[in-house]
Amino acid sequence: MRIIFMGTPDFAVPALQALAEAGHEIACVYTQPPRPAGRGKKLMPSPVQVEAERLGVPVRSPKSLRGEAEQAEFAALEADVAVVAA
Repeated sequence: MRIIFMGTPDFAVPALQALAEAGHEIACVYTQPPRPAGRGKKLMPSPVQVEAERLGVPVRSPKSLRGEAEQAEFAALEADVAVVAA
């Protein structure tokens, strides 16, 4: 099954891992953009982004999915389903 995964927090990582381990094709991961963290306020990727990159899955971090261009990119992925863990 071709899947778009949408999530950001730590608890979403096991779901992403389970889908990948089950042999599903993860077409893309959508997650929140990196946020400033720590003393230096360095931009830090979300836990889901870190795992997606480890798995070699493309990551997108749009501010919104409401724009026409972003909706067209989402549709172009031709996924069977989108899984949301938020």
